[in-house]
Amino acid sequence: MLTIESDKCTACALCETSCAFGAITVQDGCAVVNEFCTLCGACVENCPVEALHIKIVGKRIQSDIEKYSGIMVFAEYRHGAIAPVSYELLGIGRKLADKRGVKLSVLLPGGNVASFADTLIAAGADAVFIAEHQILEQFREDVYSAVLGQVINEQKPEVVLAGATAIGRSVMPYVATALNAGLTADCTGLEIRAKDGILLQTRPAFGGNIMATIECPHTRPQMATVRPKVMAPAMPDPSRKGEIITVLLLEQTLQTKIEVLDSVVCKDDQVNIQEVETLVAGGRGLHSEKGFVLIRELASELGGAVAASRAAVDSGWIPYPHQVGQTGKTVSPKLYIACGISGAVQHAVGMQSAEIVVAINTDSSAPIFNIATYGVVGDLYEVLPQLIKRLQEIKR
Repeated sequence: MLTIESDKCTACALCETSCAFGAITVQDGCAVVNEFCTLCGACVENCPVEALHIKIVGKRIQSDIEKYSGIMVFAEYRHGAIAPVSYELLGIGRKLADKRGVKLSVLLPGGNVASFADTLIAAGADAVFIAEHQILEQFREDVYSAVLGQVINEQKPEVVLAGATAIGRSVMPYVATALNAGLTADCTGLEIRAKDGILLQTRPAFGGNIMATIECPHTRPQMATVRPKVMAPAMPDPSRKGEIITVLLLEQTLQTKIEVLDSVVCKDDQVNIQEVETLVAGGRGLHSEKGFVLIRELASELGGAVAASRAAVDSGWIPYPHQVGQTGKTVSPKLYIACGISGAVQHAVGMQSAEIVVAINTDSSAPIFNIATYGVVGDLYEVLPQLIKRLQEIKR
């Protein structure tokens, strides 16, 4: 909560002018805060007489923090393979572990996953914890969470990372709540502060308009989910050596209230825009779903896939699995062609790591041109047919 020392306040109004939310005003010679306060701290930083303070109510300070050591990755096994985000987490986890001078471990739950241990070691892990059981063949939120919770309690890692996927977003909040630990979701950047080992977790905030760095200094483990495709996996090293440890699962860990009747893979969900090298994306500038006929044709000619902005998805022109951006997927293709997309920060945060960005838009001042490698100011309904025709001519 924000507290104000009335005897110190000089009614200078610097706090009022620095508040972006209209949460603080000067009344009767003293600053007054209302319900719109977000505890951003801008007013505290700008107060020249230090009359404002942020007080954390009910803060828990863990007494055994020094017992926690090491970085742990929660890996995902899906459809017969390790999910790519797991290797991305091992890439950043290796960097964090080396900077901290600690070991990097990975937990892999599943029905029959022991054969992947060497692959995870080659990807950077010092130790692989294998949790195998028949009940783990199908994802059950309560069991997977209990398995991770058991391993954390036994191994006491200081940092736990998971992908910001459907599984990671289900399991990590469950475990963080059970452990009364801090959790930052959808991180796009991670660093270790050398002096105290605090994990600096960066993620978009306020609708993607700013990047916030979050700390969890008083509890362990420090937990974070990381967006797929924002971290680079390390180059595999088959010569690496590491431990392979079988987790002895407790009986209570395997208790579940979930019955999986069937597992069905939706055809739409097979559009894996995060794993292709070329994406052609359409936005509000298409004006209707008919525009995606051209988008799909161009994507086909380039051997790529179709992506979209949130505006196109919200308009019902294309299903959600194609959405790129803060509320969609983060992609990192070699070529990203943005057609009729303005390039607002909410979309840019999901595709700005593409190697080459080509923007096609009628508005020469659209923000997308600020991040584009090449820009075409023109009507996409005129540009795309010519581009498709040229590609077809080259193939002949």
